[in-house]
Amino acid sequence: MPKIKMPRSNPTLDMTPMVDLAFLLVTFFILTASFKNPEPVQVLTPSSTSEKMMPENAVLITISPEGKVFFTITGFDVRKLTLQRMAAKYKLKFTEKELEEFGKMTSFGVSMQNLAKFINTEPGQREKFPSTGIPMDSLNNQLSDWIRYGGYEGVVKFKELKDEAAAAGRTLQTEPLRFAIKADGNANYIIVKEVIKTFTDLKIYKFNLLTNFEQGPTE
Repeated sequence: MPKIKMPRSNPTLDMTPMVDLAFLLVTFFILTASFKNPEPVQVLTPSSTSEKMMPENAVLITISPEGKVFFTITGFDVRKLTLQRMAAKYKLKFTEKELEEFGKMTSFGVSMQNLAKFINTEPGQREKFPSTGIPMDSLNNQLSDWIRYGGYEGVVKFKELKDEAAAAGRTLQTEPLRFAIKADGNANYIIVKEVIKTFTDLKIYKFNLLTNFEQGPTE
């Protein structure tokens, strides 16, 4: 009796669910991603052979080629709390929306009196904002206040994170708050010296000077 041949069929794989999942993931990342705001000033730092990296958790003072001083500090919550302290000292009011926007910002170089205008400027237009630098003269040293309040809030936040990690039995990966200066290679040395003096007046004697890495001589 002849054998009955069963019809052969090629196996198929329906890719529709996988394609749908891929589009869902792409949509999710697009909607939840937070884009870094552009820096209001670009500086070209001098080079050195130091291999130390920029601290991840830092108060950073940037000095432009024209000698204008800019300030930033790491951490969304820390930035908001620092601004609240500054607002209280200078008797200014910021809306919750302005506080939220400031928390997402990078560096800025305006006085407290012009900060609200800077915050309410569209992110893509902030590079064109007439930044005059943060005042740091003897009668109006706003930079000193930013460093003092920012440093305090940064230390408090680090302690909170450390305690939370210890309670959960984890090791905290974030390093303690550090201070750093990033000056353009053509910036006036006197301005850099005044920034350093602002640190030392606050009894901050340890800070990083950021440079571009230069390969040292090889044997």
